[in-house]
Amino acid sequence: MSNPAFILFFDEINIKDIAKVGGKNSSLGEMYNQLTPKGIGIPNGFALSADAYRLFCKVNQLEKPLHDLLLSLDTNNYSNIKAVGEKARNLIMEAKFPPEIIESLNKAYQKLSTECGIENLDVAVRSSATAEDLPSASFAGRMESFLNISGEKQLLEAVHTCYASLYTDRAIKYRHEMGFTELDVAISVGIQQMVRSDKAASGVIFTIDPDSGFKEAIVINSCWGLGENIVQGRVTPDEWIVFKPTLSDNHLNPILKKHCGKKEYTMRYAEHSENASAEKTIINIETIEEQQRTFSLSSREVIKLAQWSFLIEKHYGKAMDIEWAKDGLNDQLYVVQARPETVQGKENKKIREIYSLKDKSQLLAQGIALGDKIASGKARIILDPKDGDQLQQGEILVTDITNPDWDPILKRASAIITNKGGRTSHAAIVARELGTIAVIGSGNATEAIKNGQLVTVSCASGKGLVYDGLLEWEVSKQDLSQLGMPKTAPMLILSDPERAFDLSHYPNKGVGLMRLEFAISNTIRIHPLALIDYEKVLDKEIKAEIDELTKGYESRESYFVDKLSEAVGLVAAAFYPKDVIIRMSDFKSNEYANLIGGKYFEPEEENPMIGLRGASRYYSSFYRKGFALECEAMKKVRTEMGLSNVKLMIPFCRTVEEGEIVISEMEINGLKQKENGLEIYVMIEIPSNVLLADEFAQLFDGFSIGSNDLTQLTLGLDRDSELVSYLFKEENPAVKALIRESIRAAKRNGIKVGLCGQAPSDMPDFAKFLVEEGIDSIAFNPDALIKGIENMLEAEKLKPISL
Repeated sequence: MSNPAFILFFDEINIKDIAKVGGKNSSLGEMYNQLTPKGIGIPNGFALSADAYRLFCKVNQLEKPLHDLLLSLDTNNYSNIKAVGEKARNLIMEAKFPPEIIESLNKAYQKLSTECGIENLDVAVRSSATAEDLPSASFAGRMESFLNISGEKQLLEAVHTCYASLYTDRAIKYRHEMGFTELDVAISVGIQQMVRSDKAASGVIFTIDPDSGFKEAIVINSCWGLGENIVQGRVTPDEWIVFKPTLSDNHLNPILKKHCGKKEYTMRYAEHSENASAEKTIINIETIEEQQRTFSLSSREVIKLAQWSFLIEKHYGKAMDIEWAKDGLNDQLYVVQARPETVQGKENKKIREIYSLKDKSQLLAQGIALGDKIASGKARIILDPKDGDQLQQGEILVTDITNPDWDPILKRASAIITNKGGRTSHAAIVARELGTIAVIGSGNATEAIKNGQLVTVSCASGKGLVYDGLLEWEVSKQDLSQLGMPKTAPMLILSDPERAFDLSHYPNKGVGLMRLEFAISNTIRIHPLALIDYEKVLDKEIKAEIDELTKGYESRESYFVDKLSEAVGLVAAAFYPKDVIIRMSDFKSNEYANLIGGKYFEPEEENPMIGLRGASRYYSSFYRKGFALECEAMKKVRTEMGLSNVKLMIPFCRTVEEGEIVISEMEINGLKQKENGLEIYVMIEIPSNVLLADEFAQLFDGFSIGSNDLTQLTLGLDRDSELVSYLFKEENPAVKALIRESIRAAKRNGIKVGLCGQAPSDMPDFAKFLVEEGIDSIAFNPDALIKGIENMLEAEKLKPISL
């Protein structure tokens, strides 16, 4: 082959060849050589080298005019960037290719076609800048790529346009902002066998949770057709979260969570035409409803992609951003790109800011949360980046989707809200780079929010929420820099699984309390008996709501089990292998009645706080089947998902006999105490629990003192009543006496004991009391954890030395 310096096939390229073929191509060559032997599917291809681009510029005498054009750029306000970019691109597009480049390109293309056994092979043509995909920056989306290119004429046209894309407005601006202006930035072009994902699916993978920086998760996004729809944020993709530590065990299911996105559009290849330009080779059509409601990958395929991604991450020794595709003709999976993940979520900062809303108003829209802060201001609805000058500094951008043309506009926004997109879309990636909060994939924000409306955007709870009006919030700072770890284990009280990955970075010894009822009310929303005894629900609208929520699941019962196991699995994985103590549901009957369909099953009680709640419900004739679903979900977490760090806890257990019945009921439902290390705790929140503590200790594996209910029932007051609230004090001598006896009983019987509550963080003396009594752990709400640890450390200094 003539001029071999212009052409390098993937088997001739490795990661050290960035100067020759750019970051994208050098990574492809590295993977092709090192990872295909390990079973990872990577389509073959070749690179047209950066030397070819330099010769193109030299022969056409482009170096000086391009250099002079860039010198004329207004680098302060970029006021003339449009004119500079257009002139630069015109210079390139008017230039001619030297015959030796055309000859090399055509011969390499025919060689690849022959090797693949297809005349005029369909190929993907991608720009690969020589300063691209460095650890500090990603050129993703700044330069052009072309898909479904066939024949020598289309191929040359695509390469020509790739050259010109080095001078798109966004690429010029990006180089200046990233400090690449002094570098010799050239462009290589990658030509790769096309994967027919237009007949199947494709997407993006992060080998780290991109929002929290949690390193043990792999996040996979997928849509029907070409993955460009995900990158550009045109669709809300399917998403899976996969747990690395259980990925290699073929007996376990490492998928922590899956979400079926709407996948609004399907990008496909257009029919080939002799005269079609490189830019007209793909079409985007609306996805049929059946496919919108169907996952675009099977669980087996998700696990295979996750395993490949894990191998790629291990090979490069860093978190990776990977593009994959499934060929609809042969049903095979392929990796088509991999680059270092450049925005690794939040840094594990020593100073943490905790945002919390002080009040709420009408909820206008919600979606995926990017960031963990709050912003408010005037909403500005803009659907085309050409109208970007309408967005004033600090306003909140509301739009359908974004792409790289939006980048200069996004910098002015205090928050970004989109109708479409997922966590790997353009809007999400740029929001992370800018440190701007965003609500992605809201579905209807441009309709639900009025242009100019004052709104508050909150991502503080783990969900992206948009409220009407300017709401107040507060920010507290937590300094972790000098914080030690006390001997008494500090644990977290956790209610929202969406925050688990982020909270796992806090100093902790695990989760002391996760309330199952929060997961049921926020994630499932339907009364379990309305799923089991569906025919007893008589309201057609309620039935329609149940039908909509459970659509796509094997059964209504499996909806409950799958959603609950996902919520608990996320938390258990985030803190793995530390203990995560899950309290079985503790709704009161009035709270259960508020769930969808709940009014058909719940009794009306005069005082639900001391009525049918906790253990008494679990074996009751009317709720027993509901408890069985809870048990099935917990069995799935521990057995199928392999998260045996989950321990279970029984609330409001009035008598020892009741405890025995519940443990027996759990065993009937596949949760046998001690089997696979299963420990069952009991809440100490009723005086009878303390008076018979030795008997309860023979039955259960641990105690968790619920100071709120214990105080209420010891002092005989309603903790929700403002009239007697002044009497509600955990440091009351009677309450402390019961807590002291609970701790001592646990010690006598050799079981663990902890306490869940606010008091140890609010009151240093109370923390000192618990530490002196030798409590094993104290669980705090996230916003109280640091203060609680400080109080525990201080208490341990003062703890009397046992002789």
